[in-house]
Amino acid sequence: MPAIPELDDPLSDGHVRIRLAAERDIPEVLIAHQEDPRLASALGLERPPSGARLGRAMEEAPALRAAGSAVTLTILEPGSDDCRGQIHADRFDWEHAHANVAIWVAPDARGRGLGSHALALAAGWLIDACDLVRVQLLTPPDNDAAIRAAESAGFTREGVLRAHARFSGSRVDLAVLSRIVSDPARR
Repeated sequence: MPAIPELDDPLSDGHVRIRLAAERDIPEVLIAHQEDPRLASALGLERPPSGARLGRAMEEAPALRAAGSAVTLTILEPGSDDCRGQIHADRFDWEHAHANVAIWVAPDARGRGLGSHALALAAGWLIDACDLVRVQLLTPPDNDAAIRAAESAGFTREGVLRAHARFSGSRVDLAVLSRIVSDPARR
């Protein structure tokens, strides 16, 4: 199984930058969950993460990246190193060359295009650096902001996977959007 490459320097398109997640992001992640009580459920989490859980995740990140299992990228505004959101890539299927991504943007940074620009950069990097053919995003069908961001980032809405996942004891539908290697980067 290939390793997910190191991202030595942040990627940028002039509107947003992304870099590997770091321990220094934890306070902003906790604040985002505090300011948006629905963020955890939108990410498929039963409850918001604790500082200790986020710290363990940062400790595990290099091993997960080296194993080709997962990577978390932090969204930054130009000229700042403050976490404005994150993109998490996981469920890498190296045989079939695809992976899943999930995104969140801090409440006070929403509506400015950071999510769509960051998704475009992340998907392009995953396709190029990891030699993937497909990057997909699964989100509740009523998550209009995530769907708009993904479509603006060059993802195509493919449909709804009915009763696809279990959340809080119930089956939930998930919209699926994807960007493949032959798609244009942004719309």
